[in-house]
Amino acid sequence: MTDRGASASPGTSPAPAIRLATAADLPAIVALTASAYAVYDLVLDAPAVPVTEDYAPRVAAGEVWLLEGMARPMGLPAGLIVLETHEDHLMIFSVAVAPEQQGRGVGLRLLEFADARARASGLTELRLYTNARMTRNIALYTRYGYRETGRRANPLRPGWIRVDMTRTLTDTPT
Repeated sequence: MTDRGASASPGTSPAPAIRLATAADLPAIVALTASAYAVYDLVLDAPAVPVTEDYAPRVAAGEVWLLEGMARPMGLPAGLIVLETHEDHLMIFSVAVAPEQQGRGVGLRLLEFADARARASGLTELRLYTNARMTRNIALYTRYGYRETGRRANPLRPGWIRVDMTRTLTDTPT
């Protein structure tokens, strides 16, 4: 599945598109994730969980989506989103935006894509979790309509606290 924007005019770049990642994209996925989360290395005293993830199984399962068609060196994606489909909800494992693309609506576009995927799957609930120290992310998700549902210890990282968040879709998109 590809989500294409408006057609590009002759002589312009193609409109940004979101496409399913392939195994050939693994190096770009790893690099983009590391650069997007690097801002949190000092805050967390370690790499964020998505930075240490093995993305090969997620790509094979069809969970990784790339946003392309924006001005990036060597055709690298501007952002990515990792979506897990569950019986009663869509789980966002990671949203990563290239540092030079942050503040340009890339994250919003990826969240809107997650909404569309949930609707297409007949789901009305999206869930995610983030680190309690990632206050900028918590604020962004809250502005987008997510609400905090709880906090819990991160079983993978002693001392880290996960913030669980949820969003219920309505007939009116954001």
